[in-house]
Amino acid sequence: MESMEEIYKRRWLIFTAITMCTFISCVDASSVNVALPGMADELGVTMAGIEWVVTAYTLVIICLILMFGKLGDTIGKDKVFKAGILGFLAGAILCFSAQNYPMLIIGRVVEGIGSAATMANSQGLIVQVFPVHERGKALGLSGSTVALGTMVGPSLGGFIVSFLNWNYIFAMDIPLALLSFILCSKYLPKFDEAKADHRIDITGTLLFMVMILCVYGGVKLLQSGSSYYLYCLLILAAAAVFGAVFVRWEKRSDHPMLNLDMFKNKLFVVSVFCAMLMFFSISGHNFIQPFYLQKVQLLDAAHTGLLMMVYSVTMFVVAPFSGQLSDKIGSEFLCFVGLCIASAALLVLSTLGVDSSLGIFLIGSMMLSIGNAMFQSPNTSLIMSTVAKNQTGVAGSINGLARNMGNVFGISLSTVLLYNIMSGMLGFNVMSFVEGEELAFVTAMQWVYRFMACISITGAVLTGIRWKKSKEKK
Repeated sequence: MESMEEIYKRRWLIFTAITMCTFISCVDASSVNVALPGMADELGVTMAGIEWVVTAYTLVIICLILMFGKLGDTIGKDKVFKAGILGFLAGAILCFSAQNYPMLIIGRVVEGIGSAATMANSQGLIVQVFPVHERGKALGLSGSTVALGTMVGPSLGGFIVSFLNWNYIFAMDIPLALLSFILCSKYLPKFDEAKADHRIDITGTLLFMVMILCVYGGVKLLQSGSSYYLYCLLILAAAAVFGAVFVRWEKRSDHPMLNLDMFKNKLFVVSVFCAMLMFFSISGHNFIQPFYLQKVQLLDAAHTGLLMMVYSVTMFVVAPFSGQLSDKIGSEFLCFVGLCIASAALLVLSTLGVDSSLGIFLIGSMMLSIGNAMFQSPNTSLIMSTVAKNQTGVAGSINGLARNMGNVFGISLSTVLLYNIMSGMLGFNVMSFVEGEELAFVTAMQWVYRFMACISITGAVLTGIRWKKSKEKK
């Protein structure tokens, strides 16, 4: 095993190897978002149907990320991380070769399995490599990598869809994933964290998966109209039962997937919950905007990608400064300011109309990006600083779980609200954009932004209370 001094000397090479994988995942996800309208038209599915290209990938991550975090703490984060890259590579190959909708969804599921393994352990690896006084800086630069990936993705995806088939979006993942695996094989350190007991909590994992799928199924069914509300309640009640059984099992298990004692730490709980609220409030924006720009503003995919790059460019610039600043002045205040800015941005975006200037979209997107950049790395630093070193894999996976739950349920509830308001305005059930009914779409979109702003304001209030209590303790 290498000494920490040797690892520290090449910490930035290790950082590059880890964040290369993060970059690929972000390019993949953001380029797919731009291609969704074209995919829906070519594959002959509705807006609600094409949503599964995003949610199938994210749901798999949610269901498996805790298990992979625990596995990383048990057998070694480096092993699980590298296996995840290979899983993502296999999924990208399947998506590239997909000729129909079911094949595409299967490929996205395989990609999700690989991404769950890498996401669960990336933050834990960074925390173990960097000392406390450099942790905020490293996590801030990691946020910039995310921003760089989401910056490249929309423009690249828009260009590909404009001139080639949508399958080629996934072709670019293949060489990048291979390069990432080579770098990780060469530079990732092998920490002495393997334990004699390698057992995986299969029962806990299955209970958690069923609970998540029931919650998502109940929320998703709301899109079908009021006649399905009773079924929604029954499915959500089943989710509550499975959740209670999961908690009881984890308390009694000798090798639990999730150490529930971590949730006795109020700072950890609030930080994770606020992360979920932040991503919940911005996910609907990322899903709805390609449809607004292409269907209402009548822009092509290439111009849509360029406009959506504004968010990523802004985050790429702001995130490193936010991380470095958190090392100097602490994280609580930056998290509070970030959520306040994000809330204001969502209210600005709620004013977008059929004939609105694209300047409003650009201002709102920049503000939302600044808010997210100021919140994300300081909040991650808070989460990772509240747990012991042998729990950083699980803590990182919980943070990733919160992020992905915010994304998938943010998209689901946003589209539920969007479709129901459109259905009420048009007098018939709507599950997609209706040609010639731009006003109905925009009106519903405005209410979605107001809803997301309320969620973000809730997070701002919680972080404000957390900041105040931190000041009182000091």
